Amino acid sequence: MLKDLRLEWRQRSALGGLLLYVGGTVYVSYLSFSFRGGAPPAPAWNALFWVILLFAALGAAGRGLAQESAGLRLYYYTVARPEAVVLAKIIYNALLLLALAAPGLLLYTLLLGNPVQDWPTYALSIGLGAVSLASSLTLVAGIAARAGQGGGGTLLAVLGLPVLVPVLLLLVKVSKNALDGLPWEASQSSIITLVALNFIVGAVSYLLFPFLWRS
Repeated sequence: MLKDLRLEWRQRSALGGLLLYVGGTVYVSYLSFSFRGGAPPAPAWNALFWVILLFAALGAAGRGLAQESAGLRLYYYTVARPEAVVLAKIIYNALLLLALAAPGLLLYTLLLGNPVQDWPTYALSIGLGAVSLASSLTLVAGIAARAGQGGGGTLLAVLGLPVLVPVLLLLVKVSKNALDGLPWEASQSSIITLVALNFIVGAVSYLLFPFLWRS
């Protein structure tokens, strides 16, 4: 994970590109709704934010395992256990998504309004979403990395979207409850399910990645 953080710092233009994508998408959304005479309704506001974060996650994950050379993967194989590699990748991708979500949400609320009534629950949904997207896409990116030259990015999107749909539905539900200011009990079951899914996906990645690593 420290290696990825140092590499990201050396290649700040790549991180800047992801931030530019998030900022540009938010600004285009603002222009689209301003032509219609105001801020979007709360359900559209919430859904649009998660769509932006989803495609930012796909772009961030595509820069990890899916773009690493065979020589670099062989080097990892000789110096680290595969379980340590996949856990480090999940943590790194989760931190990267949080780094994209925080300024993105700030700009989003400045341009498109702030309908959130329960910020602690909404922030919790973003944190759980970052971990869920990172853990799911890390394993999928490992599979996509075996697709050969030029096919990893496409395979990442094809395999990643069906895996993420159930997670996104839960995240949209929890965050919509936060927008409406509903009590904690309304979101408790969905939050517990999200936490359980994070543990399950993390465990599956931990168990299966060594076999993928050796292929």
